[in-house]
Amino acid sequence: MFNLEELCKNAHEARLKVGIMDTDLKNQILEDAADALVRHEEEILKANAIDVKNGEENHMSAGLLDRLRLNHDRIADMASGIRQVASLDDPIGEMLSMKKRPNGLIIGKKRVPIGVIGIIYEARPNVTSDAFSLCLKSGNCVILKGGKDAINSNMAIVKALKEALEKNNVSEYALNLIEATDRDTTYEFMKMKDYVDVLIPRGGAGLIRSVVDNATIPVIETGTGNCHIYVDANADFDMAIDIIKNAKTQRIGVCNACESIVVHKDIAKEFLPLLYEALKEKEVELRGDALSVEYLGADRPFVKNASDEDWGTEYLDYILSVKIVNDIDEAIAHINRYNTAHSESIITNNYDEAQKFLNEVDSACVYVNASTRFSDGNEFGFGAEIGISTQKLHARGPMGLEALTSYKYIIYGSGQVRK
Repeated sequence: MFNLEELCKNAHEARLKVGIMDTDLKNQILEDAADALVRHEEEILKANAIDVKNGEENHMSAGLLDRLRLNHDRIADMASGIRQVASLDDPIGEMLSMKKRPNGLIIGKKRVPIGVIGIIYEARPNVTSDAFSLCLKSGNCVILKGGKDAINSNMAIVKALKEALEKNNVSEYALNLIEATDRDTTYEFMKMKDYVDVLIPRGGAGLIRSVVDNATIPVIETGTGNCHIYVDANADFDMAIDIIKNAKTQRIGVCNACESIVVHKDIAKEFLPLLYEALKEKEVELRGDALSVEYLGADRPFVKNASDEDWGTEYLDYILSVKIVNDIDEAIAHINRYNTAHSESIITNNYDEAQKFLNEVDSACVYVNASTRFSDGNEFGFGAEIGISTQKLHARGPMGLEALTSYKYIIYGSGQVRK
């Protein structure tokens, strides 16, 4: 019979040995894990096909189905991500500082693992391998609680990854999957503060809110992405259209996809019809304020009036909100009011406007003349990511290896006593 507390306790006990593994051993496990994913591709795809079929029968949205679905290339990418993490510098043991006090004490600050990291996530099988690789390389044990929509995929992936632990004589509790899919187990997991050091939710706004509201374990909020692109009066139209098309349509079901467009009034009448033409092949619905709808053409099939709720909505669909503003100050005010502190971009050829946007927009990732789709651990050179933190303590933005570490002070003395 499944016992959640026992699983968490086992991970807690395993953390001490996992935390002191040398770099060569960690890298060997990761290389073997990548090999195992490739070797078991057929079994993983069969399990994933069951999940996808169930998702379709349950009318899962196109965006979530896209995240759920695996294929040969995506499994190859998962294996490649593990290998890339193996190639990264090991953060554990890094000395962050070393200072000598007047009394002769030498006080150092050393990077160490967090311990046991819990991940609660939805229909994203790639998170399973990403989380394992990042947690192992940073010396942490991980407990995964995936959604029921991907349970077969996650079980097949974890089974493959555990082969690498067994091959290298490392505790199986370095990687743990909670196979129970009921909500009661999820809520119980959120209370395991005696064994789990931090909880990271990856999913939609509802999941994140539930974890933040119910967990007694410290939580790092991640993910919800109402990402904006502001097209300034000095923007290059071709560049702006290319960037918006990429940010909106390359993958609609991801948190770094663009959901909201803000346009300077001086170019809106000319720019918006061009944007409409570029996006209509993907049938992207544009929900605009009154002036935007007038410029776009109210009678066009993919143009609708925006409601107040649209400005703050993460659609994860072929929908964009469109807001016309008088100047960059109004653009920044609108973005800071409605964003989710994830990723925002300005398209402009004006250096001063670009710097103002970078300085004043309050988000984890702020871009000039680039797609918000680059907010990703792999794109940032982190190998993979555990999530994109939209808070400020202790991590912010794409979370790689360093974000999964803490530190401790080490003090060298020579007989000092406090007076």
